[in-house]
Amino acid sequence: MSETWQRGFVLHRSPYNESSLLVSLFTECHGRLSVLAKGARSKRSHLKSLLQPFTPLLLRFSGKGDLKLLTKAEAAALALPLENTALFSGFYVNELLSRVIEPNTAYPQLFEDYLTCLTALCQAGDQVEPHLRCFEFKLLNALGYGVDFTHCVGSGKPIDPDMFYQYQPEKGFIASLLDNQMRFKGEALLHFAQLNFDSVETRQAAKRFTRMVLKPYLGAQPLKSRELFLAQNLHAKSS
Repeated sequence: MSETWQRGFVLHRSPYNESSLLVSLFTECHGRLSVLAKGARSKRSHLKSLLQPFTPLLLRFSGKGDLKLLTKAEAAALALPLENTALFSGFYVNELLSRVIEPNTAYPQLFEDYLTCLTALCQAGDQVEPHLRCFEFKLLNALGYGVDFTHCVGSGKPIDPDMFYQYQPEKGFIASLLDNQMRFKGEALLHFAQLNFDSVETRQAAKRFTRMVLKPYLGAQPLKSRELFLAQNLHAKSS
């Protein structure tokens, strides 16, 4: 792999040996990959404070195997100021990327979507839901999970905002009178198509849909970021 500068973010990092770090990155040109940052934990290394989530980076690395060697890293900008709910939301987005997208595969548009999401979260306060739902739908699109939210898969007719539709995995939505977790109102589906998550009802429906669709990608292991957020909320309420 040639050593050229490219933009990237740290998704996760962990200690490696006595003085190094094993770092999971999301980069513009190579997608998700793992790099070894030699000596990054030593006192004289600037990498320990630099290789943090949500800091825009310029990176260079080398190697042909699954584990690359980080050769250089510089801050491209100040760390994005995520706090409280927005911070936990950022960790959630990072965990999604770490567990869902294929390694060593370029997702240039998703990289831009990720940067847009983080920037929006910085300004969202506690109103993070619309930005998270929007990113989840863009992530599904990057994975090739294309669903037509504007037409009934059974009849081919346009979705009626006042009717209800059952979701059929890997097929789409079909008009139905059944009432279960797979049922969605047509109005919500049309909002999905427009990435319009302004209403509470649409956001709730979107969360139900994305959790349903992302579950096969995530497997049985629960999301650590979600557990951390719930634990933090319980702690805050009991304080």
